Amino acid sequence: MIVYDLQCEDGGHKFEGWFGSSGDFDGQQARGLIACPDCGSARVSKALMAPNLGRKGNQKTGGPAKVPAASAVASPPPELSPEAKAMLQAVAALQAEAIKSSRWVGDGFAKDARAMHYGEKESAPIHGRASAEDVQEMLEEGIGIAPLLIPVAPPEEIN
Repeated sequence: MIVYDLQCEDGGHKFEGWFGSSGDFDGQQARGLIACPDCGSARVSKALMAPNLGRKGNQKTGGPAKVPAASAVASPPPELSPEAKAMLQAVAALQAEAIKSSRWVGDGFAKDARAMHYGEKESAPIHGRASAEDVQEMLEEGIGIAPLLIPVAPPEEIN
């Protein structure tokens, strides 16, 4: 998945768009499928955005920057609004219900999802893990998948 900050060229409205790949964005834009949610304009372009570069899995972090004691300030994390808390609880409840009616397939998710998509296996709701590369390939193949918004522990890791 790739997330772009988008901007309406008519009203200057900024919003976010999620796409399977940069090619998906280009294709949808060429077909006029992307529109501003505020004013409906199809004149939408990618807005300038800072890259979000993660560190490699084998790199160690340098730890927090050292700040002289005299200039250090401690502050509690920001409190979520009641609305934000309610939304997170609703998402967690919906995801929990969806997981109850699906089967954990672990690292075999991509293999099982493809087998069901191509009719090699009976379709059934499943959840599991897939690499970013597998996710991108499945989306390009037209396989209907969606990320779990809240991390899920495999059944064998649950107390």
